[in-house]
Amino acid sequence: MTRMIEEFSAPVPAGAALPSLAGLSREKLNLALGAIGVPERERRMRVNQLWHWIYLRGATTFEEMTNVSKHLRARLAESYGLARPEIVVEQVSQDGTRKWLLRLPAETPGERPHEVEAVYIPERDRGTLCVSSQVGCTLNCSFCHTGTQRLVRNLTAAEIIGQVLVARDRLGDYPGQERAVGPGLPTEGDRLVTNIVFMGMGEPLYAYDSVAEAIEILADGDGLGLGKRRITVSTSGVVPEIERLGRDVGPMLAISLHAVRDDLRDVLVPINKKYPIAQLMEACRTYPPASNAKRITFEYVMLKGVNDSPADARALVKLLEGVPAKINLIPFNPWPGTKYECSDWETIERFSDIVFRAGYASPVRTPRGRDILAACGQLKSETEKLSARERLALRAMAAAAE
Repeated sequence: MTRMIEEFSAPVPAGAALPSLAGLSREKLNLALGAIGVPERERRMRVNQLWHWIYLRGATTFEEMTNVSKHLRARLAESYGLARPEIVVEQVSQDGTRKWLLRLPAETPGERPHEVEAVYIPERDRGTLCVSSQVGCTLNCSFCHTGTQRLVRNLTAAEIIGQVLVARDRLGDYPGQERAVGPGLPTEGDRLVTNIVFMGMGEPLYAYDSVAEAIEILADGDGLGLGKRRITVSTSGVVPEIERLGRDVGPMLAISLHAVRDDLRDVLVPINKKYPIAQLMEACRTYPPASNAKRITFEYVMLKGVNDSPADARALVKLLEGVPAKINLIPFNPWPGTKYECSDWETIERFSDIVFRAGYASPVRTPRGRDILAACGQLKSETEKLSARERLALRAMAAAAE
């Protein structure tokens, strides 16, 4: 099912131009309060109040903040809002995966707003939200749909956090809210968004400052409260930033590997020409948080006749010697115009068995959301290419389906 939430040409709601406090760090909330004259001596208390309401309770208006004085609520409402990124299209897969195309506010007057995608992947005991860190991507990985979209800019930390707030809003994932119902949603635990993966559009380590700031907001125990063992940053191999990420931030690390030879990885993941496999593996061996309890995940997409032979599997095992690792085998998810095919299931199982017998966990990732192009490697803001007539037709089709 696809639901068009709002047309591209929809009028801007009153007050939408006000800067939003949703997604800001404690430091930036402090500055925002100072800008409207809140005395410095009381700002820490006020920041704590805002933090509680925005991130723990999911407030969308200042009027909900009942322990904040009416006078301050009025002053806040005059200067700020609590808007999230705008949902343009929401899609729900047959397996329960949900994808949102989100429009970001223009950075400068007259600028065309840009869009990114976020994907929610539910399982029985957890719910993983895949967030984007850039508008587009610059890496041009040949098997990845996102890589065919030009890079526009990095996201801000607030725009990254905004994706999390949108997901929690839509799922009813705040205390006291009615939880969403539907196929595949978690049935255990009291939260629907339990894990965050930076595996959406863009290379997270090319947006390092924003990603690092967003992780600290996500991990704050007084708000969203997602421990860093539940936050994973996936990189295609920006070697100079890997050690810095581990030392200063400390999330779980995933490596988008996909090949065990430089000549092949140069084609599949072109950043390998700058940071070849030997350099990447040394950065993994010395990643500060890595341990048997915090293993590095190596993502390996299975491409028929390209990287899926038993020799490739044995070479992968040898490559990972000395690294606390697990291997995530990903059946290739096709997209329009790709030249690659997914490996046969027997080939994937044989590959997995070789890796497993060598002592590494090697789960095969179940493809999720393929019917809405929400699976790994498929994210791309296709809707931005639609004409006005096509958008109206899509909206009419969605309305008829409901």
